[in-house]
Amino acid sequence: MNIVLIEETDFIGPHRVLLQERQARHVIKVLRAKVGDRIKTGLVNGKTGDGLICAVSDFRVELEVELTDPAPEALPITLLLALPRPKVFKRVLSAAVTMGVKKIFIFNTWRVDKSYWQTPLLRDDKLNEICLLALEQAVDTKLPEITLKPLFRPFVEDEVPNLARRHENTWLLHPHSGPAAGIKYAPLNSALIAIGPEGGFISFEVEMLKKAGLKQFSLGSRILRVEQAVPAALAPFLLSTTL
Repeated sequence: MNIVLIEETDFIGPHRVLLQERQARHVIKVLRAKVGDRIKTGLVNGKTGDGLICAVSDFRVELEVELTDPAPEALPITLLLALPRPKVFKRVLSAAVTMGVKKIFIFNTWRVDKSYWQTPLLRDDKLNEICLLALEQAVDTKLPEITLKPLFRPFVEDEVPNLARRHENTWLLHPHSGPAAGIKYAPLNSALIAIGPEGGFISFEVEMLKKAGLKQFSLGSRILRVEQAVPAALAPFLLSTTL
């Protein structure tokens, strides 16, 4: 936890916040913070700043907060992610949120097992939990917008073309495609990136996505797992925001 994220319900006064349970335990046991210490604090979907520890008791911490700084700049990417198997999904989503992606579509493909859509990780509370932990790692406050699209064809035919038109760059990440030469990482106004499941997209899906306006490319000759491909595809754009 590199930032303590608070919500409006945590306020017990105009600038006074009460931390309990997981957050309080982390401040007490991991950060070993004591009265008078300052810790990085942020309001979910709001500003960041400092929290002055005013009181510490058993699993309760009171802070006096001053939130004046904006959240970090978002990565200007919309991610279209074929739903990975549940054990991988949590890591992939966490990586994308940690790296600053704020708009994510989780969609279905032929190689996505139907059982994946039954995972409790897709419930709003679980998605929120994964995202908050990722934001704490990244020192960020802005939750991403996550949309589930369990039907491939209606999504790609009816929605992806509009998404593509709203982005300067549109790419379909697929093995055995041409290299990513010609992709400009900086300056980058916006990008739409589609990443398939383990085994990649089938030919029909590739053609549908290309018809919707995406350009096909690969990250090279090596075949990457989804949990490797997502950060590999995003990393150059992450660097571009610091240039």
